[in-house]
Amino acid sequence: MSKYVTAEEAVKVIKDGDSVVIGLGCGEPSAVIREFGKRIPELKNVVTSQMLPLGTSPYSQPEAIGHVRHNSLYVGGKDRKAVAEGYADYTPRFFSRMPALFTDGSINADVALIEVSRVDQHGYASLGISVDYTMTAAKNAKIVIAQVNNNLPRTHGNCFMHVDEFDYIVEEDTPILELPKAAPTPEEVQIGKYCASMIKDGDTLQLGIGSLPDAVLDQLHDKKDLGIHSEMFSDGVMQLVKMGVINNSKKNLNPGKMIATFLMGTREFYDFVDDNPSVMMAPVDYTNDPYVIAQNDNLISINSCVQVDLTGQVASETIGPLQISSVGGQLDFVRGANMSKGGISIIAMPSTTKNNTISKIVPFLDLGSVVTTGRNDVAVIVTEYGIADLRGKSIRERSRALIEIAHPNFREELEAEWEKRYGMKW
Repeated sequence: MSKYVTAEEAVKVIKDGDSVVIGLGCGEPSAVIREFGKRIPELKNVVTSQMLPLGTSPYSQPEAIGHVRHNSLYVGGKDRKAVAEGYADYTPRFFSRMPALFTDGSINADVALIEVSRVDQHGYASLGISVDYTMTAAKNAKIVIAQVNNNLPRTHGNCFMHVDEFDYIVEEDTPILELPKAAPTPEEVQIGKYCASMIKDGDTLQLGIGSLPDAVLDQLHDKKDLGIHSEMFSDGVMQLVKMGVINNSKKNLNPGKMIATFLMGTREFYDFVDDNPSVMMAPVDYTNDPYVIAQNDNLISINSCVQVDLTGQVASETIGPLQISSVGGQLDFVRGANMSKGGISIIAMPSTTKNNTISKIVPFLDLGSVVTTGRNDVAVIVTEYGIADLRGKSIRERSRALIEIAHPNFREELEAEWEKRYGMKW
């Protein structure tokens, strides 16, 4: 039997009781998932494992109950409800340690569903925009179903697999999932300005996803010789490359290369990274290893969060006990930046949420909240009201610094808590 099959034929190999691992985010194989979804009603005791599903995600819908149980490795919009209501599970893990789940047997990969680029004349295909844990899971899976999609950019780096490693190949050119660029709010623009003030010519950057990282990038047009070592990047980085702001020339690790483990963006961005030798993709246990990150001098890490308490504890993945996100690579890069010569770890966030009715700087984290980044790791907190550099400050001093960048509507009650806690007048 030929290994070249239709998506419908390929998913017939998934049987009751299988553990199925699916590629991350925009790199998930849409055609294979479409046909897998049709099979869900006839399956029993199947478990799917995936970080950040962005497509139809049929395995995390109520209709899958009793047939497939989803194990979220990073909770997002597509599986948040399922995890909250108990018909899907969540497994916490540092992003850098995710591949080890599949090499040490913590998660068995009976079947891996992946998407790859066009196959070259040597028989190799790139995993394109989702290398992360996906390549390791595929290399350790009993059966690999690969969707070869000519719409997927062929990226460079440690991201290639040979067709001999695929058990079934589905050739179908479905549109690649896109992440449109969002316009930053006025508060995010101001945060971007404060973050940009800490970035010097020649620094290497790590940023996350969304309008806040883009707001930072929008403030860097006057910088020179910036570099990228990140778990991901998107359209905002592309624009700075085209302007000549980012050229990776001053990096002492992988000079000339932008490092990432997954990518999300628009079609224009995917065309930019296609066959672009300045983009180096690698598994996440390389990109997010704090000891690798720290080899970049002047590594500036910028991440966000949900709440910060007055001692500096950061909650980034829960609202009380409600799991809304995951640790991802935040702590990987916080620690890597802290170890980097000249590096700075920045946690940036608007000072409030819900139309200025709830402060994100609080005396105590909400009951049940998970501490994502502990106070011993936190270095700098930024809001639209300024920069709180907590390095070397006592608990009393850092509490004061955090209150000074809180929203004015909440400073009085925070100051009262400070006076109560430390027995002195503000």
